[in-house]
Amino acid sequence: MSATTAVKRLSVPDISARKGATPVVCLTAYTAPMAGLLDPHCDVLLVGDSLGMVLYGLPSTLGVTVDMMVAHGAAVVRGSHRAAVVVDLPFGSYQASPEQAFRVAARIVAETGATAVKLEGGEEMATTIDFLVRRGIPVMGHVGLTPQAVNVLGGYRARGRNDAEQAKILGDARAVAEAGAFSLVIEGVVEPLARQVTELVPVVTIGIGASAACDGQVLVSDDMLGLFADFTPRFVKRYADLATQVGAAAQAYAEDVRARRFPGPEHTFAERRPKV
Repeated sequence: MSATTAVKRLSVPDISARKGATPVVCLTAYTAPMAGLLDPHCDVLLVGDSLGMVLYGLPSTLGVTVDMMVAHGAAVVRGSHRAAVVVDLPFGSYQASPEQAFRVAARIVAETGATAVKLEGGEEMATTIDFLVRRGIPVMGHVGLTPQAVNVLGGYRARGRNDAEQAKILGDARAVAEAGAFSLVIEGVVEPLARQVTELVPVVTIGIGASAACDGQVLVSDDMLGLFADFTPRFVKRYADLATQVGAAAQAYAEDVRARRFPGPEHTFAERRPKV
């Protein structure tokens, strides 16, 4: 009998050790099949609340529920073996109190098997982050452009273009790190400020629309793969154009069906009568 060695999933200490070292590779994943494809190449798979827009057609992340995050988080964990899996806490599920945040985060970790949770916010969330970490739940922070606060921010514009915003983001990053977050997403922040934050905090920073100097990078997989064809955000590099390929494949299939070219004999089952 030959023994097989199970692949060890990357842990929070593994990710933390990458500060200033080999950049952390992170992509979003929402389903088991996609997680399986991305897993060999990623250090972190983020089950982002962006699934509200990517999968459900919602106008923002604000309508995402805890049940959605649990279902998709569990699927991504089942579909992956190597990458650490981080699941977003959705809007309204953690801001009321540290106790509320713990109940939701504990459910997500217990029911999905995720490595950690992610929450948005800076100084105002420091007490909550400390509360979770002290109770055994690793936390990834998120500062800068925080999509759950889009109504307060007034849109998805880049942050840090004036002194007040820069001071706020620097203070938020410092507070999140000091509260015990093991890593920090920096989103939509002007490049010099993202670089400064990375130098300032002792935890791994993961940029999206930030700086190449960050300790890692994350993109929404559907953007990176060219599956979302309406527009391309400035910070996205498309590594494929799958929307065009999917459309072409669907067109070819439709033409074959309408012309009765599909299914052919090789796609159907012949009758087999029992021999007498």
